[in-house]
Amino acid sequence: QVQLVESGGGLVQAGGSLSLSCAVSGRTFTNSPMGWFRQTPGKEREFVAGISWSGASTYYADSVKGRFTISRDNAKNTVYLQMNSLKPEDTAVYYCAAHWAPYTSFSTRDWPDLKRYDYWGQGTQVTVSS
Repeated sequence: QVQLVESGGGLVQAGGSLSLSCAVSGRTFTNSPMGWFRQTPGKEREFVAGISWSGASTYYADSVKGRFTISRDNAKNTVYLQMNSLKPEDTAVYYCAAHWAPYTSFSTRDWPDLKRYDYWGQGTQVTVSS
């Protein structure tokens, strides 16, 4: 059974940093696109960042560009999200997600499309205080 497990969330002051991890078990996603999304109560889940199966390409929402960095360690079957210069509006539950098919290349339109992702983690809470 495939499992994506996020960790690293918590409470941080504005301007601070957090590093999230997403560990995958049950199958390998070393050759599949993966992404991070976030959601606040009453709002739709929104795209944050994505990384290609090779790790060579990354894509970010405008709201986090220059502050967040996505990376992956295929040997550990893990994807990371380094979040710097955090703002109160970054407060949300953060989810990692994976596309099932290996060697898939996402277009610009694909990255923020929730339907392009087949597996989701349970989420980790990030709270940024002002």
